[in-house]
Amino acid sequence: MQSKAATPDAYIESLPEDRKPAMSRLRQVILDNLPPEFEETMSYGMLGYVVPHSVYPAGYHCDPKLPLPFMSIASQKNFIAVYHMGIYANPVLMEWFVTEFPKHSDRKLDMGKSCIRFKKPEYIPFDLIGQLAGKMTASDWIAVYEEHVKR
Repeated sequence: MQSKAATPDAYIESLPEDRKPAMSRLRQVILDNLPPEFEETMSYGMLGYVVPHSVYPAGYHCDPKLPLPFMSIASQKNFIAVYHMGIYANPVLMEWFVTEFPKHSDRKLDMGKSCIRFKKPEYIPFDLIGQLAGKMTASDWIAVYEEHVKR
């Protein structure tokens, strides 16, 4: 579900009441741990964390007018999602996350290529998501992106 909200605060405000606390906490955990070169924005109808043009002028290869996407969070119909492009493109980071997840949750990991899904807000391992958010700098992500994603 893509939101029409124009700002991150408006996005949070537009959520159903039962999702606001978890999404607000998830947003804050990411902001507290994300390296400073990244910028929070609305991206694809979700809360997005991007490498701004001031850091990476080339932008996103699919649409260079857009900043380089890195991470997003969204309240979808049946789950809360964390999208992390670094996991998708960096096998070492993926292995770290898959290994760490059981240490932070007794639930089965529900994950796609870059999407981590949480069917219930109380199952979100906030500390682990915070660690994940801080694992790559913008420079690290740009290097992985240029080597493995941008073709």
